[in-house]
Amino acid sequence: MQEYVDFAKKMALASSEAILRYYQKRMNIESKGDGSPVTVADREAEAVMRRMIIETYPDHGIIGEEAGRYQPDADYQWVLDPIDGTVNFIAGSFLFGTLIALMRDGKPILGVIYHPVSNQLLVGANGETRLNGELVKVRSCQSIESATVCCSAHYEVAYYRDFEAYQKLVSRSHTYRTWGDCHGYFLLATGGADVVLDPNMRIWDIVALIPIVEGAGGKITDWTGGDPLSSNGVIAATRDIHADVVNILNPDFVNLESKTP
Repeated sequence: MQEYVDFAKKMALASSEAILRYYQKRMNIESKGDGSPVTVADREAEAVMRRMIIETYPDHGIIGEEAGRYQPDADYQWVLDPIDGTVNFIAGSFLFGTLIALMRDGKPILGVIYHPVSNQLLVGANGETRLNGELVKVRSCQSIESATVCCSAHYEVAYYRDFEAYQKLVSRSHTYRTWGDCHGYFLLATGGADVVLDPNMRIWDIVALIPIVEGAGGKITDWTGGDPLSSNGVIAATRDIHADVVNILNPDFVNLESKTP
């Protein structure tokens, strides 16, 4: 496993060289089929990582946001999102990152969030999460009323989910911020936030988050409390309040075991 962790770190650093060449520079911005933006930095960063994987592990597969699948039947699958938070990157913000994950037989076993600008490397593997080599944990949070809640884009909640339920959650929380994309999950795993919500994601957005959140002692599921890879919405939170969050956001769904009466 350590071999894969070390390799993922090398990919993160190599891809960052491509990304930082374009950071806060003018560049052409294209729209993909789903309307999301893509830049030359996204494509070059993923290309770097794909070359490294194919050269080092020719029997492994790849699921990449920009270039698609390679060897989809392989037991090991690397999942790549070269710039998670492309909108932030285009705006010149530093709140974006590279997501790298490894699945074995469909199960996430390694996850990486790398912030190129701040050189912060968060790795989830072997049941633990480390930030630049140091163990990190989610912080203690016993109630929604004391929680910091993050969501990438609440207008997407209105489109894909029950927005009235979402407003109820936010109104009960202590603090609400749009520290979204991978940075929100980074904050959860390192003790800076307590709940992170995304109503609509793709596989390359999700896989790396699972070992990171779980290794830090948090819980991550789909929007209704199931397998996070079973649908396109994610709820990640500290374990003490995760069930409460799921129940509030899904008032018509069968309640999970929870502290909420």
